[in-house]
Amino acid sequence: MRTALAFHKMHGLGNDFVIVDGRAHPVAMTEAMARALADRRTGIGCDQLILLEPSDKADLKMRIFNADGGEVEACGNAARCVTLLAGDSATIETLGGVISGEAQDSGAMLDMGMPRFEWDAIPLAYAMDTADMPVGWETLENPFAVNVGNPHAIFFIDDAGAVDLARLGPIIESDPLFPERVNVNVAHVESDGSIALRVWERGVGLTKACGTGACATAVAAISRKLVDEDVTIHLPGGDLSIAWSPGKSIRMTGPATHVFSGEVDLEALQ
Repeated sequence: MRTALAFHKMHGLGNDFVIVDGRAHPVAMTEAMARALADRRTGIGCDQLILLEPSDKADLKMRIFNADGGEVEACGNAARCVTLLAGDSATIETLGGVISGEAQDSGAMLDMGMPRFEWDAIPLAYAMDTADMPVGWETLENPFAVNVGNPHAIFFIDDAGAVDLARLGPIIESDPLFPERVNVNVAHVESDGSIALRVWERGVGLTKACGTGACATAVAAISRKLVDEDVTIHLPGGDLSIAWSPGKSIRMTGPATHVFSGEVDLEALQ
């Protein structure tokens, strides 16, 4: 058994990843190992652990483990990092579907695929209008739900910065209405037509940026005719550009940064 594991540390707008390339040498990733690697005190530290594997559907497969060890379907910021690591263009298989990316000087542009709006595609526990859900949690009411590879609920409010998302986020994330849990987004539209966004990411918590959250929020705002079909999303870690038209796939453009490469002694994580 190998005890030294090579990795890359990368981030997209401060949403950080440990990326392990298991294509040449398979890595038996477990929830416990992912948690240990993600631990910021006793491991390497990251929001998500990314494992690259061979794919028979795309150039490579990307598996995504949140900091709590749970495996999830999609991560836009990680996909930009993986595209940059690939060096040119790449198709990437995820649990949420196949996406494609083109590397740029300081990041990547991704085709994130088509959003899903059906209640059972989010999924929700029972049928309702996902464009204006008749539910609420304290001051957060009537969210828009959409699946962009993973499930999101978006609340449009007067001031995204005024919400105690650290408290309400985990309550909404784990509500029985969302059988696979949900990412929680709070947003407001700025005077120039851009969007300010904060995200509580399931299995991670508050993050500096969330690529799929930016995509989901843009889709919700465009669907409600709050913004144009090409919109800038302001996140705590920086900006993403999202373009979407109804019936089309979502395109996301933003930075990705390679911080360092190294090896970790897996026995030291026990």
